Amino acid sequence: MIQESTPAVALIEEPTARRRLFGGAVGTFVEWFDFVTYAVTAPTLALLFFPKSNPSAAVLGTLAIFAVGFIARPLGGVVFGYLGDKYGRIRVMASVILLMGVATGAIGLLPTYASIGIAAPILLLIFRLIQGFSTGGEHSGALSFVLESAPSDKRASWIAIIYAVTILPSLVLGFGIIGLRGAIGDDAYTDWGWRLPFFLGALLACGGLWIRLKLSDPQEFVKAKRERVAASKNPLKTAVVEEWPALLRVFVLLAPTLIAYYLGITYLYTHMVSNLGMNPNTALLANTLAGASIAILVPVLGRVADRVGRKPLMWAGAAYMTVIAFPAMFLVNTATFWGAFGGSLLLASATSLFVSGSIVTMLELFRTSSRYSGHGLSYGMGTVVFGGFTPIIAGSLIDAVSPSAPAAMVVVAGVVGMIVLRYTPETRDVVLTTAMSRSVADSVSDGEGNTTKPDFNAGSAQYRH
Repeated sequence: MIQESTPAVALIEEPTARRRLFGGAVGTFVEWFDFVTYAVTAPTLALLFFPKSNPSAAVLGTLAIFAVGFIARPLGGVVFGYLGDKYGRIRVMASVILLMGVATGAIGLLPTYASIGIAAPILLLIFRLIQGFSTGGEHSGALSFVLESAPSDKRASWIAIIYAVTILPSLVLGFGIIGLRGAIGDDAYTDWGWRLPFFLGALLACGGLWIRLKLSDPQEFVKAKRERVAASKNPLKTAVVEEWPALLRVFVLLAPTLIAYYLGITYLYTHMVSNLGMNPNTALLANTLAGASIAILVPVLGRVADRVGRKPLMWAGAAYMTVIAFPAMFLVNTATFWGAFGGSLLLASATSLFVSGSIVTMLELFRTSSRYSGHGLSYGMGTVVFGGFTPIIAGSLIDAVSPSAPAAMVVVAGVVGMIVLRYTPETRDVVLTTAMSRSVADSVSDGEGNTTKPDFNAGSAQYRH
């Protein structure tokens, strides 16, 4: 029977907890700045790292390498997740940001196809794999660190802040590249200017490493490890064998979490420039402004999730994206600034609604002892399927069907989200140490002194602090 207790994070003074939030956020910004630099420079990379004889093939090749970065994420999630659960969050989080900085700086130094031929895209592929491997360890580690550092009644809002921070690099890079192009001209940007964001990313990684080395593991994790709760010999095995329902739920929840985002914020910029012939600066401005709305909306909605629960926001987001998907693509395909902005904004608002509940839920489904491993594995695999391949599938659908065809992906994602929500528990009041584990399924209190078995197939579960 789970006894009522004060969460370990309550032992942390608020100023200390806020410093942990700041430290986690800064490191996350740097890591994602490095990772998304590839995405915002993709149209230029397509020109420089592939033969110019087939522009469509060059774009698809660049998007394929973008997807490869996601293929490496599950491996990074597994390796770094295991190490993070076994030896601590901070040491692993410092390692991944160092690895990302090296890979990002190396991309900025690469010769182009005109200089070394086929070796250029091969080297680009290798360093993108390293970026993906690093990000697989970063995302779950930073989120676990912040969740375990947060006051129990602010977990959704704190995680929402970290998610918003992952959006900010896209905005900074978007506006930065617009300014850079304006300052040096399009020819100079294509010749050498595209390398500057990669060099900046490598320098920022050094600063992020310094900040993370000054942090310490959350008391939630330290306390659990001291009590031997977190000292499992193999936390990855624990996650797979005992917490497989959580693994499955996280994987499926990533469909609505990621598809609308990677279509609206990542792929549509390439579509606007390469397929619709829009001016790169106009397209990037429209797309970047829409992305900014996510960074604003998600922290606000995270506070709502702390008050009313996670599932109401996810239900609203899943239903909303099925309604706005085709109107969004129609607006984008007008190839005007306002159409592109309006369509991207619709997809961004759908993303904001859903992720405000889903991001924290996917962490709270795992207990402290295996959270990093379980979340890293399931989130990494989900991003391969629903994140990495969304741009290339969208591009193929446009070539084979119509410019509006990718909207069907968003509709399907919304429907899948509504189905899985029926079988996902509300986690607002979950105890982080035990969370949603089959190993504790036989000892959950109903709040009246009785012991009941939670139904893992039910739409809600009973938890108490």
